[in-house]
Amino acid sequence: MPDNSQNQRHVGLAVAYSVWEYYQSTGNTEFLIHQGAEMLLEVARFFASLARYDEVDDRYDIVGVMGPDEFHDGYPGAPGSGVRNNAYTNVMTAWVLRRAVDTVALLENRDCRPLWNRLRLRPDEVDQWARISLRLRVPFHADGVISQFEGYEDLPEFDWDAYRGRYHSIARLDLILNAEGDSTNNYRLSKQADVLMLLYLLSAEELRDLLETMGYELPPESIVRTVDFYSARSTHGSTLSNVVHSWLDASRDRERSWVYLTRALDSDLGDILGGSTHEGIHLGAMAGSVNMVVHCYTGLEIREDMLWLHPVLLDGDAEVLHRPEAGDGLVEYFRCIAGEHSDWAEYRASMALQDKARIRITPTRWSPIGTGGFPAEVAARLDAL
Repeated sequence: MPDNSQNQRHVGLAVAYSVWEYYQSTGNTEFLIHQGAEMLLEVARFFASLARYDEVDDRYDIVGVMGPDEFHDGYPGAPGSGVRNNAYTNVMTAWVLRRAVDTVALLENRDCRPLWNRLRLRPDEVDQWARISLRLRVPFHADGVISQFEGYEDLPEFDWDAYRGRYHSIARLDLILNAEGDSTNNYRLSKQADVLMLLYLLSAEELRDLLETMGYELPPESIVRTVDFYSARSTHGSTLSNVVHSWLDASRDRERSWVYLTRALDSDLGDILGGSTHEGIHLGAMAGSVNMVVHCYTGLEIREDMLWLHPVLLDGDAEVLHRPEAGDGLVEYFRCIAGEHSDWAEYRASMALQDKARIRITPTRWSPIGTGGFPAEVAARLDAL
């Protein structure tokens, strides 16, 4: 089968995302000045160049790309041509363009002449980034589900029962259909998370706010409907898919989240894709599994110069310890215990809050407590934030 992955432009967006996340985590402005800003701004510049303006709709389109889902490299009858307005690519482009604008503003009054000399940014260029970020097109199904790309809703459903009954594994459905003279481009299915990657990189709150500024509504029921729609149509033919789905189910079906996580942990030990491990270990799945414990189940998120905690631990005997390096200025010691305390009756944290450190604790439906569960002096300081 031909490899058309050169159309997966979104890989650059992941680089820019990581640059900004590193800066948010460390506050390392020197990194931005000497390395990070140039990477982030050049990625923003590239994606801005891909956006085509539609005067009729006053929207920008990105065409001829592949999203994270490798089962769709084009439309039916046009393999390799890419798709139009992949939702993941467009939304993350809007996010990156805004972070690029933020970066320029952040470094405006700093000694960055070598950086500006290399980039040769024009003032109107930065304004254009802001404009595009507000008007990129995002396709939706009639019922409010975020569409993987324009035209995805028009594709026919796949006969999952027939193929699961015929084959031991359909993880690589692309190879099966190709051998039959068919193509995954022809159906509503996916190899791995695509649209759902948005809810892996961005919280539901952040995604909703971002889409709102772009002129789209995303009510809570549409988020649930979107997750359910794509979860039911994935072959999980990539080990990364198990990590993403484990993350998405953590706050609504903890048992299923754990099943996905253990499957991800077994990626290489059990060679779950039937022969790919001998070609190389799945390092992304390994890192993603660690990230599930460090960030997802603890609910640890760094956003808007703030540490956000949305704890979601599993039922059963589970203990998560978070011990950053001494003096990191945000959290000195964080501990949550589940199991016999699954109702979160015991929840203790000791925090060192500096003047510029802000911590927001947001209980979820799985952890129904507020600041009353903390020692009095800590609760008082949290309530004052």
